[in-house]
Amino acid sequence: MALEGAERVEEFMTEAQVFFLATVDGDKPKNRPLGFHLLKDGKIYFGVGDHKDVYNQMDENPNVEIVALVETDFLRYYGKAVFEETDDFANAVVAESEFLQSIYNDETGFKLAIFHLEEATAEIRDITGKINESYNF
Repeated sequence: MALEGAERVEEFMTEAQVFFLATVDGDKPKNRPLGFHLLKDGKIYFGVGDHKDVYNQMDENPNVEIVALVETDFLRYYGKAVFEETDDFANAVVAESEFLQSIYNDETGFKLAIFHLEEATAEIRDITGKINESYNF
């Protein structure tokens, strides 16, 4: 059975392992590698530290793009970042990972900010740029 929409995007990112999040800093593009993603209730969630420039950039301009590569196919997933309004989800995510607990804790004061994309499009393209799959969220 073929996967649809969010499940397919989640599968692609899991296979890629590392993906890149692009934001805008003033008038300059900024990219950074990320690895955390979670499919829950039909949405794909991501996390960034609320103490980092990336969080401020997304707060200023929520239009972002995520890119992942698997062999000669790549994913472009773009839309508006929407942060979760409560810390409950982020606290649950951190509680499941010793690595995240070492960063996001009372001692550091850092918090994980969880977001998903709305008004989003995901395209899986081949190396020539041809769109092989496209999903709207």
